[in-house]
Amino acid sequence: MAVAPTAPDVFVRAIEDGGGRYEPDPARARGLQWLGKNPAELRRLLAECPGIEWVQLSGAGVDTWAADGFLSDGRTWTSAKGAYSEPVAEHALALVLALLRSLPTRVRATSWGAQAACTLYDAHVVVVGGSGGIGRELTRLLQPFRARISIARRTPKTEDEHRFDDLPTLLPLADVVVIACALTPQTRNLFDEAILRAMPEHAILVNIARGPVVDTDALVRVLDSGLIAGAGLDVTDPEPLPDGHPLWGRTDCLITPHTADTPEMIRPLLAGRLRENVARMVRGEPLTGVVDPDAGY
Repeated sequence: MAVAPTAPDVFVRAIEDGGGRYEPDPARARGLQWLGKNPAELRRLLAECPGIEWVQLSGAGVDTWAADGFLSDGRTWTSAKGAYSEPVAEHALALVLALLRSLPTRVRATSWGAQAACTLYDAHVVVVGGSGGIGRELTRLLQPFRARISIARRTPKTEDEHRFDDLPTLLPLADVVVIACALTPQTRNLFDEAILRAMPEHAILVNIARGPVVDTDALVRVLDSGLIAGAGLDVTDPEPLPDGHPLWGRTDCLITPHTADTPEMIRPLLAGRLRENVARMVRGEPLTGVVDPDAGY
């Protein structure tokens, strides 16, 4: 198993702890832990290393690799989906609580001001993409708040889950909407102006998935019109959000710079996923996080 474009010790140890053998030369490896972000660099490496049968990607989302046609090349591709669920769900909850408690306004305050806050207890929370790892972990974190949770996903697995097509009738009943779905052609701009307008005026929107799931210009218009109470964004479109953008500086919008899972958080979690998958390969078991090229995640 090779690691590229660099090979930090934590990933070398993960391979060995999983029962595999670290191979410094990717041309002699069957598997590859890819830590880079440059598609052209990975394409060159794979062209030079036809013996690589399995690629473990470092990200949970694979939209970049899907767009560049990597996922249908006959290899097994695994992502880190589910590996980062805990810190991302934690961040989503932090954004929800901050918005409900009017913290974006209060952190700027220089006087006592008016009382304004809502509670998460007994709120109706709609989780979009809620059956994935992040959605499941967020659902667990919401249990102490007695939140009523509705799940919307591409393909419902239970009678209690909803389809994305159900959002126009589901969102008017929501107090909180959290986006936790993968970015695919189906979910790009899923939250357009019509969907955003379906939310009640007191509701808040939190996006810890991918920026392009939300139509940014439509979100600005909806916030300007007071049609929703606020938005918490860890991801944006474009990303990074440029200086001077209309979303900056608002008291109804809290933006964090894609820090739901920082490199410090990711590294041990990704090493754990690599160790698990190496052990599974050694035992001849199915790998965790296998990407479905047709679904795009």
